[in-house]
Amino acid sequence: MNIPENLKYTKDHEWARIEGSIVVVGITDYAQGELGDIVYIELPAVGTRVSASQGFGTIEAVKAVSDLFAPVSGEVVEINSKLENAPEIVNDDPYGEGWMIKIKISDPKEVDTLLSEADYKGLF
Repeated sequence: MNIPENLKYTKDHEWARIEGSIVVVGITDYAQGELGDIVYIELPAVGTRVSASQGFGTIEAVKAVSDLFAPVSGEVVEINSKLENAPEIVNDDPYGEGWMIKIKISDPKEVDTLLSEADYKGLF
């Protein structure tokens, strides 16, 4: 299982890459593996306000439908529109081309509540 050191994580298996005031969000390699073949992803519109630990969309796989949870609060400033027609990108590259949304963070202190790579590994 691939768990990059340079990312932060949630207990719900989302990852967060901090880029200044922007947080790039996706699901972990573990999550995509548990879901299996991803067939549909519903993401919020740009401009949507999200809250930490609250749902921001859904991901549908052959096995199940799961909610997606925001790691931080803020405003969605970009979505990965490639996933609309090719959701399987998340299976192939969950930490790269499979990113889902970018959030302009409203409270930088929330980053401190996210799990480190070592903390995330401790969940298993």
